Amino acid sequence: MVKKARSSQRREDSLSRDRIIEASIELLDESGEDGLTFRALSERLATGPGAIYWHIANKSDLLVAACDAIVARMVDEHVVGGSPKATIRALALGMFDAMEAHAWVGTALIRAAGQLPTVRVLECIGQQVRALGVAADTQWTIVSVLLNYILGVGGQNAANAQFARTHGLDRSSFLDAVATDWSALDASDYPFARSVAGAMRDHDDRVDYLAGIDLILAGIKGTRTGRT
Repeated sequence: MVKKARSSQRREDSLSRDRIIEASIELLDESGEDGLTFRALSERLATGPGAIYWHIANKSDLLVAACDAIVARMVDEHVVGGSPKATIRALALGMFDAMEAHAWVGTALIRAAGQLPTVRVLECIGQQVRALGVAADTQWTIVSVLLNYILGVGGQNAANAQFARTHGLDRSSFLDAVATDWSALDASDYPFARSVAGAMRDHDDRVDYLAGIDLILAGIKGTRTGRT
């Protein structure tokens, strides 16, 4: 019995938490949340469910851990110093690209509100907002706006891209059709939509996203400590 226990312990040790998380990320990238099951994970890792439960309690915890691994990796790669504004821009673009590369991350972050993946992003933004000299009584508001923009807009872009892939939609053709429809709207009821219909055809989602970050950062100027 002792020999069996030691063998089991060695098996648990060889199947590390990191291996489980990486395999989970692969499954999520391939098949989305529906494809992440302990049965599929067991087959991917050539082990039994019990060995996985040794490290991860349930699917919810596994999804949070996989999401946190993506966020932590992104922070390590993209947030490497520079001015506070440059760091926030780098974080925002890193998150945008991470959510685009891993379409499930946006939804996972929303579900993990208050948990480590979201806190990592919150902390990074918060430290930079403080470094900008923002008054203490407005720091939370500004950090919340940035966090919600990054997760909301970045997550929506990823969801749109995933929808297009799932339904076999070509982005250029789709945008051209939308622009054509907008151009045909009643000029008296929809003057603005008609005026920007042409821009719809060739706009860059990533550029638009970053422009929004820059607008928020530009608005911080009047909230700094000691402002006149």
